Amino acid sequence: MGHAGMAAAAVRYLRSAGAPTVAEPVGTLPRPQLRAVRDDERAPLDPTEFRRVLGTFATGVTVITAPGEQGPAGFACQSFSSLSLDPPLVAFMVGRTSTTWPRIARAGVFCVNVLGAHQAGLCRGFAVSGADKFAGVRYDAAPFSGSPRLSGSLAWIDCAVHAVHMGGDHLIVVGRVQSLGTSDTHQEPLLFHRGRFL
Repeated sequence: MGHAGMAAAAVRYLRSAGAPTVAEPVGTLPRPQLRAVRDDERAPLDPTEFRRVLGTFATGVTVITAPGEQGPAGFACQSFSSLSLDPPLVAFMVGRTSTTWPRIARAGVFCVNVLGAHQAGLCRGFAVSGADKFAGVRYDAAPFSGSPRLSGSLAWIDCAVHAVHMGGDHLIVVGRVQSLGTSDTHQEPLLFHRGRFL
């Protein structure tokens, strides 16, 4: 599928989920011609080795949250980053099989909660599929989106879904930042490296 087809598919997905597909358009550079990768061009990568090598890259840990008619949604996410200063954009990646992502897509908004070293247990709770992840969790509403803003987090970034791109077995979600802030706590960040928290 070419870039135009992937973009159209992502927009169709968001529309089917009832989410806005664009906050404001952002200009892009001309794209090179794309073609499918042939089977004989694929590197014979062992998935276990891929995970092992990529696991040497230490990441911060966040919880992405969103409001919902049936209650709030959220999941633990290591693949978060800042993307653009002007306009203010951030991005995170989510597996295409995620059961939480469709709820965030329907909301069309989300809040990134940056976790501190004292919140490893909270992170584990949000990494579990199917459980009531918010049971016993203290939070208030982020000012723009109304998404859960988790108590004790180091920082929060309140966003509207700006664009969604396909990236293999994941989706690349771009958010336009509407509001953000830090807590008064001076805790160290929660880091993940080689399959464990630091």
